[in-house]
Amino acid sequence: MAKSGKHNPRSKDNNASRNKQAATQAPPAPPKDYLTRPAATTDSDPLLRKVFLGIAALGLVVLVALSFGSGINADDKFQVDYSQKLVSYYSSFGKDTAALFIPDGNMHLYGGFFEVATGFANKMLGYNPEQLAYHNVRHASSAILGWVAILCAGLFASLFAGWRAGILTLVMMLLSPRFVGDSMMNPKDIPFAAGYMMAIYNMAAVLERMPAPRRWNIAGLVAGLAMALGIRAGGLLPFAMLFLFAGLHFLLKNGGLSAFSNLAALKKYTLVVVGTAVAGYALALFFWPFALQKPLDNPFVALSKFSVLEVRIRVLYEGLNIMSDKTPWHYPVKWMLYTIPLAALAGFAGSLLWLFRLLGRYNPLWVMLTLFAAVFPVFYVIYKNSVIHDGWRHLTFAYPPLCVAAALFWNELANAFSGKKYVQWAVYGVVGLLLADAGAFIAANPKFPYVYFNPVEGGTKGAYGKFETDYWGVSVRQGIEWMEQQGILKQDMPEQVVIATNMYYSAKELTAKYGDKVKLKYIKWEKRCDDAWDYALYPTRFLDGATLQKGKWPPANAVHVVKAGGAPILAVLKDTGKNCSLGMAAAKVGDWPTAIEKLKAEVANVPDNDAAWSALGQVYLNVDSLELGKAAAEKALAISPDDSQANNLIGMYWLYKDETAKAKEQFEYSIRRDASNPAAWYYLALIARSQGDNQTALNNLMSAIKAAPNFRQAYELSAQIYESVGDPQRAQQFRAALGQIK
Repeated sequence: MAKSGKHNPRSKDNNASRNKQAATQAPPAPPKDYLTRPAATTDSDPLLRKVFLGIAALGLVVLVALSFGSGINADDKFQVDYSQKLVSYYSSFGKDTAALFIPDGNMHLYGGFFEVATGFANKMLGYNPEQLAYHNVRHASSAILGWVAILCAGLFASLFAGWRAGILTLVMMLLSPRFVGDSMMNPKDIPFAAGYMMAIYNMAAVLERMPAPRRWNIAGLVAGLAMALGIRAGGLLPFAMLFLFAGLHFLLKNGGLSAFSNLAALKKYTLVVVGTAVAGYALALFFWPFALQKPLDNPFVALSKFSVLEVRIRVLYEGLNIMSDKTPWHYPVKWMLYTIPLAALAGFAGSLLWLFRLLGRYNPLWVMLTLFAAVFPVFYVIYKNSVIHDGWRHLTFAYPPLCVAAALFWNELANAFSGKKYVQWAVYGVVGLLLADAGAFIAANPKFPYVYFNPVEGGTKGAYGKFETDYWGVSVRQGIEWMEQQGILKQDMPEQVVIATNMYYSAKELTAKYGDKVKLKYIKWEKRCDDAWDYALYPTRFLDGATLQKGKWPPANAVHVVKAGGAPILAVLKDTGKNCSLGMAAAKVGDWPTAIEKLKAEVANVPDNDAAWSALGQVYLNVDSLELGKAAAEKALAISPDDSQANNLIGMYWLYKDETAKAKEQFEYSIRRDASNPAAWYYLALIARSQGDNQTALNNLMSAIKAAPNFRQAYELSAQIYESVGDPQRAQQFRAALGQIK
């Protein structure tokens, strides 16, 4: 007989015990999240979001509208040529290879995103570089990309600090004259800044929503990475930042080192990060023919060559004219200190002082990303002693995150008084007051707001003669427009008008509509007496700082002056007698009486023409009128203390007087004023040789040749010295080099 199904009391007790244990057992603890912070502000206020979007929309309209009034960037000489070559490359499906190597400006080492986009846009619209509409397309495109950088900076601040921080960022950037001015016409630094900031914002947005990021942000991250690298090789930086901050986010969001045990999360992060990086890199190469040739090598080749290929030019810094490869380490720092609106400057300093508070209130990773994106580029160029010029334009991309950091400070300062509305509004009032000067400058100078200096340096007027103002010569457009308003330039001109300028490209494009009725001549400021002209257009670029500070510019023959912030930035000159050029022409053929007559007439009409005084001094020395020559040179130096020729004339005077020590002292002074003065080096070599110091003479001659590679007398004297010391082989090398000079 089978056993009956009696109930087992012990079995019931065991089951109950197991069920009770299972019910009371706690689920596994989630990994520790080191990034979570109490909400510092709310993102849910629909009014603030509407205000943000309204300001952004208005900003776009204003930037594009301003861009149509901008002059032409002098660097467009290289950019437009590259754009034309890129259009030909892609239109011919790679058969036209001119874009693969462009020695003039090394443009092939830059990505072509902006140039391809605007080049094909202009081609479809039927515009060519001789039309203002062609440049308007480029300027409007630059303005749109400047707005993209501003928008992404605002969205980034809003992402982790709320709409108020985003609004503060927008306002601060839209009232930053340097950034706004560059947005109107800068085809390299502004597009790069747009890509950089787009990558940063979308990088944070993607990581913030892991493991389910929005597709829109993934696409934005790919586009930002591609745009940055598709402009210049420095666009590799946001790729490195992506891997760095994605790795930190993965660790800090998932419990530190224990995160590696979460294989699902690790796989998701790897897929997103590697996928977006590869896609961004590939898309960037599509716009860069040089990089397409060797995709894994050439972007890094371009990056390595920039430090040695960067153009070295003379810049005005702290009142001294120095070469851009000789600038001190603080060059970019002081430029930023003097040209950033006070609200951004004070806010950024405040963000550093309140760093630990900000780290405690907001996602610390995004705070650090903000500061890294703003500070690291500046630190890196100082550390690498990189050649930079034209202020901090090469670091324009670091400015949007700097404004985000400043906005964080002002936002947190207002939040600190959340229970006192009047104090909060006082904080916003302070921000407004600190932005008022910058906003007023944009309103007063809408054609060239990029020449702004803040009150720390006494405004643009205070910086005049100490720092460059219109270094791109965009004010040439205002000079030409004035000539048109006066009827000097018009379609039915009875005679040809000859215009001299050191901003040839922009003047050529703006006067192309007049055909052969306008003849342009590229003449450096200090060489303006070397050729004849009717009118001249000269901005302050490349002028001696001492001349500007002494108030000796513009000269007496200026018929119109373009000003910004109370400082002259361009002069339109008129030459009625042609005395200076006729005097120079007579001097070249040894007609000394005519040269003296014409040059004396010139300085009588234009007494502050230092070039004419220098030329007159040279003529007097040539006819042995030593005292008159010295007096004329001193007149030139009273106007322009850095005038190389005048300084050399004083040295020559002492040589003629057999005062070798005084001559040497003067030529050494000339070198201190201008290290690229080849004649001064040459005369120092002559003095050293006369004293039996052949080695010093040769060293000085090498400096002369470095400053002026076609300086024939320096090669000849070098050959003579080597022959005299019994080294015919070296002498022959210099004579061979001399034979190559045309």
